[in-house]
Amino acid sequence: MYITCLDVEGVLVPEIWIAFAEASGIPELKKTTRDEPDYDKLMRWRLGILKEHGLGLKEIQATIEKIDPLPGAREFLDELRTFSQVILISDTFTEFAAPLMKKLGYPTLFCNSLEVADDGEITGFKMRVEQSKLTTVKALQSIGFETIASGDSYNDLGMIQASKAGFLFRSTDKIKAEYPHIPAYETYDELLGAIKKGNGRVNKILKSQDGSRILQEKIILT
Repeated sequence: MYITCLDVEGVLVPEIWIAFAEASGIPELKKTTRDEPDYDKLMRWRLGILKEHGLGLKEIQATIEKIDPLPGAREFLDELRTFSQVILISDTFTEFAAPLMKKLGYPTLFCNSLEVADDGEITGFKMRVEQSKLTTVKALQSIGFETIASGDSYNDLGMIQASKAGFLFRSTDKIKAEYPHIPAYETYDELLGAIKKGNGRVNKILKSQDGSRILQEKIILT
């Protein structure tokens, strides 16, 4: 059996922090994991800017309410779920994600949580586990699932490279140049086709089992 694991921001919905940067007029907040691979460092930097400007959870949630999925994302996800189990694995937070998940048809989402003071100030954040995307993929593999993974940023590379099939989606030229061995796609039709192909390859490998032994070669699809 296999599960498709997808990033959320930049893949299915616009980047929340970019949208909030535009709404608040604070261009520094446009920095994302496409620019900074150290997520802990990035979040602490973001929280410092919010505190400096007296902004909190309420203001960010007001922006999120106005965000819609990327064009074609809901249809892509609906089609994907007809032939694959799907888990969205994101470094976003439950306090941000709810309205977006509603617009995507309530898919399964693994994400993190914020620490929020009574006055709405975001004082910190709690990651589910260290390297949450890679750790989640490895946990799924440890209970008998193979994974296919896709994302757009540095923090997606661990789960992409640890999966039987992995793809970049609408990533940056810099990331694509640094990881030329990872297939990269720009449209949902291309990604859907690659996942279907990956599904076929994964199933073929699983059928090649000899007792409890599974072939472990890495799949690179072109």
